Amino acid sequence: MDFKDRYGPCGLIAGASEGTGASFARQLAEKGFDLVLIARREGPLASLAHDIQARYGVDCVTASVDLSADDAAGRMLEAAGRREIGLFIFNAGADTNGSMFLDNDLANWDALAMRNVMTVMRSCHIFGGPMRARGRGGMIIVGSGACYGGLPGISVYGATKAFDLVLGEALWAELKPHGIDVLNLIMGKTDTPAHRELMAKLGIPFPDDCASADDVAALGLERLPYGPVLNWGLEDADVGYAGTSAAERRSRIEAIAAMSAAYAKKSERQPS
Repeated sequence: MDFKDRYGPCGLIAGASEGTGASFARQLAEKGFDLVLIARREGPLASLAHDIQARYGVDCVTASVDLSADDAAGRMLEAAGRREIGLFIFNAGADTNGSMFLDNDLANWDALAMRNVMTVMRSCHIFGGPMRARGRGGMIIVGSGACYGGLPGISVYGATKAFDLVLGEALWAELKPHGIDVLNLIMGKTDTPAHRELMAKLGIPFPDDCASADDVAALGLERLPYGPVLNWGLEDADVGYAGTSAAERRSRIEAIAAMSAAYAKKSERQPS
């Protein structure tokens, strides 16, 4: 199957208004995907949708959703309506707090955890179920290298991204037999508006060695069939900043999944 046959006909992108989310949207539209674009800010979202419809002629609907709200996953489902979502991308989740844990209000950490943990989990469940029933589909969870260890100043952010990484790896193993691909796209330093805003807030010069959002999105789509992890800037067998290579993580998960399956089969044969 080609890419659209495998993951189409419609893609839903959470966090689509700018940066890598907008890059995903344009690249999928170029492949002929209809789109459901989700973000909090209506203006940039509407502008992106208008541009995509005019340029590519695909169906493109939008919904303004606060992804840190308790009903965010349900509202994304409402926005999708009766459309067949074959590709789900959760691209939101940047750390806008930029502070030590105790130097910020608890409500801000609650919102970050809700967006990056509960909304991710709920939306993967909501959109993963129909994919499994159809026997095809894909999910991309956009993460960060912060997932690989606790760092001062991004404590909650790193913790939520670690949750996403482990969830995505487990879903990759669970859903692969059903024809569904899952990829954790672990970003490094990337030139996005959110990144630039945070650096400006902290008074730190913006680095000149950032990846482009277009390149990150393109590689994520290319590597989706080969999950569960893609570490930006590293080859599959490279350890680098991750501590463990993507290939090693894949092999470990496959081994554990095989042992679990063997144990379950053995348990089924035991007399009750």
